[in-house]
Amino acid sequence: MESIFLVSHGVGFLKVPGLAVVIVGNRKDSLTYVNMKRKACLEVGIKSFEIDLPEQVSEAELISKVHELNANPEVHGILVQLPLPNHINEEKVLSEISIEKDVDGFHPLNIGKLAMKGRDPLFLPCTPKGCLELLSRSGISIRGKKAVVMGRSNIVGLPVSLLLLKADATVTIVHSRSVDPESVIREADIIIAAAGQAQMIKGSWIKPGAAVIDVGTNAVDDPTKKSGYRLVGDVDFQEACKVAGWITPVPGGVGPMTVAMLLRNTLDGAKRAIEQ
Repeated sequence: MESIFLVSHGVGFLKVPGLAVVIVGNRKDSLTYVNMKRKACLEVGIKSFEIDLPEQVSEAELISKVHELNANPEVHGILVQLPLPNHINEEKVLSEISIEKDVDGFHPLNIGKLAMKGRDPLFLPCTPKGCLELLSRSGISIRGKKAVVMGRSNIVGLPVSLLLLKADATVTIVHSRSVDPESVIREADIIIAAAGQAQMIKGSWIKPGAAVIDVGTNAVDDPTKKSGYRLVGDVDFQEACKVAGWITPVPGGVGPMTVAMLLRNTLDGAKRAIEQ
């Protein structure tokens, strides 16, 4: 992680980027993700602001906390861990995060700019950004390629399809109402699997040499594990790895990239705050 070095009246000092992670309730998966993000901050020297709120917190109280973080000059990024409890309107809460601190990239203005040709959002959503970073660092060209995204969620499927489109791919989105998804996926040079369906994509669905990025994280029963389950992706890895040119594992593939992109967004937010 880069340091941000400032000079004031001839004296140099370090400005430490700050990330506030807000979690509501005690969902095990959310706690796991939040702890991973906080640990990563510690490892790279980003100051972590830990906001843990009870499940029954009101929407107004949560928004008030977001406003406090918006006004705190030591906080350069704000992440509200999703999903939120049913009594809280996620869209309303995310809209209250300052766009300059929206390191998750979910503010409507950031998503809107991502969707528009010739516009650049302040921040890109972390998992989609990580997917394209994996393609780039693997030397995989996107321009002119056929890319299929399985899933159309606001968190991954929709924004990653927009990013691929901006990178000049020919993009198809496969979802729960698609007819014959297998035949569509078979044509893909690049596959982004983000539907939350355990091992749905078989090796026979994949074009030889295709790049496969598996975003799915699904728990399946496994009596040999102490927990009683193991995590698998949306792709049948054992089959697909014999056909694909590149493939990410689950766990350990996209997850670490998501955290890395969150830290990168936080650093960029701190740099932008200094320049203003």
